[in-house]
Amino acid sequence: MKILIIRFSSIGDIVLTTPVIRCLKTQADNAEIHYVTKAQYQTILESNPYVDKLFLLKGNLNEVIDELKNEQYDLVIDLHNNLRTRILKWKLGKPSFSFNKLNIEKWLMVNFKINKLPEVHIVDRYMETVKSLNVKLDALGLDYFIPEKDEVPWDWFPESHRSGFVAYAIGAQHETKKLPVHRMIELCKKINRPVILLGGKEDADNGEQVRTFIENENHNTERKAVIYNACGKFNLNQSASILKKADYVFSHDTGLLHIAAALKKEVFGIWGNTIPAFGMYPFRTASHSLENDKLNCRPCSKIGFNKCPKGHFKCMNEIEFDFILK
Repeated sequence: MKILIIRFSSIGDIVLTTPVIRCLKTQADNAEIHYVTKAQYQTILESNPYVDKLFLLKGNLNEVIDELKNEQYDLVIDLHNNLRTRILKWKLGKPSFSFNKLNIEKWLMVNFKINKLPEVHIVDRYMETVKSLNVKLDALGLDYFIPEKDEVPWDWFPESHRSGFVAYAIGAQHETKKLPVHRMIELCKKINRPVILLGGKEDADNGEQVRTFIENENHNTERKAVIYNACGKFNLNQSASILKKADYVFSHDTGLLHIAAALKKEVFGIWGNTIPAFGMYPFRTASHSLENDKLNCRPCSKIGFNKCPKGHFKCMNEIEFDFILK
């Protein structure tokens, strides 16, 4: 059976589809698994041994459709379920299954705070698409495969971090998913251990503000919160390698949260305008949620905004950190 899996974006969402890939490959008879995603996410899947062929969407949907038509699939599994994936399925003209995005339930929760969301992780909802094939979720969690060339050796780390460190993924796609810089500083001070800040080039300035503040304060205290700002210095697989070496991982609601879960790290998820109840909390790893659950305006979006719609940003400004000391 030749099966095509569709998930165009983004980092965390693609990582969350990996149990479907693995379970199909290992449980369906003679399954050949193909996957189509956007070109910028190639590195997430190119080392996955359960993916037989990877197709990359570089712009025009028609370009990849012509390639996919030649494969003559037996089945299409749509784990994205948006307009472009529906066009793709229609053009391929093959039997397909699509996952339920729970758009109505999320809309009710965001707009009226009526909670009709099932207490089900998104991985379980992804797995519903292959239920008719008698493929069931195994006990292995998420997958993330780091190629040997991207493993970061210990001698690349500052000497202050070679005996152990905490990783903190400070980025996120939307500002309302990120702690303000002054709260990032507060969190790092509470952790009070060597910390590596992870993120893209767009996060480097925030990381540098955190690093310089802590460094200046350390001259007058006995704090151990030595900061290494790695934002923008490593590619995604190298960042995953750093996560793998960390003692603990702190992360906003972003892709590195799920990569950390795939690597079976103990994860502290930091939640702002989004909520774990949407079903995208760390999967099958030790985890803790840092969130302000006393607000009647939260969640204000299922994705995020550039700034707090209410102007107060209490979801991030009033998260309690004291329990970390315990």
